Amino acid sequence: MRPASTAELDRLFRLLESNPAMRIELHGHTDDVGAEADNLDLSTRRAKAVYGYLIEKGIAPARLSYRGFGESMPLAPNTTPENRQRNRRTEFVVR
Repeated sequence: MRPASTAELDRLFRLLESNPAMRIELHGHTDDVGAEADNLDLSTRRAKAVYGYLIEKGIAPARLSYRGFGESMPLAPNTTPENRQRNRRTEFVVR
């Protein structure tokens, strides 16, 4: 995780802390550079890192799950460095 991500992750932590019944699933994503299997693994590790961060901050593991999607769900075409950066992300979905 990037140090710059901490502020955003702390916002997510506060959201979860203030809504104790909320459960979320973390979704990791990558661009299409590299092997598909490697990208799936990377995206899973990306989501798992956020999962670990939230647990370390005190969120109960039962409220969280994570899943990697690799390069299968891009936000933008992987045709420019900027678009590839947009596709390297972690999102959450309320369950």
